[in-house]
Amino acid sequence: MLELVRNVVLIAATATTGLGIGALYTFAHTVMPGLARTDDRTLVRAFVAMDRAIMNPWFLGCFVGAPLLTALAVALHLPAGQRAVLPWTVVALLLQLVVVVITGRVNIPLNQQLAADAGGDPAAARGRFEAAWVRGNLIRTVAGVLAFLCLICALVFA
Repeated sequence: MLELVRNVVLIAATATTGLGIGALYTFAHTVMPGLARTDDRTLVRAFVAMDRAIMNPWFLGCFVGAPLLTALAVALHLPAGQRAVLPWTVVALLLQLVVVVITGRVNIPLNQQLAADAGGDPAAARGRFEAAWVRGNLIRTVAGVLAFLCLICALVFA
């Protein structure tokens, strides 16, 4: 029974990581390059609208659930005999924490500042926002993809 729980938690950690990082990846390769081709006012309005829309149970469940489930997978694989999975899940958890920290220290503050600036000069708001947000998102996306790959490796060794 414990083996089943370990496997279900590891699968859930992998799935939530993939889904959550998939959203960040989509912003990196489609959303932000598309918005980069728009005028300042469109970028500001569209991004603020998307930021409000992404705050929903589906995204937040994956974004918050992934590190929590990965931490649980680490704990469940600590006992002797389960160590092959442990290095992969620990590295995945550390990478997920990088994602969370960058999100909290870079992307969310920039989102909030852009929303606060939305009624003012769109060119100035965009100038303070776009390059820094894209850079932060790229770093957290790479960290998240690496975490996802680590969890896939953990599944192979489970």
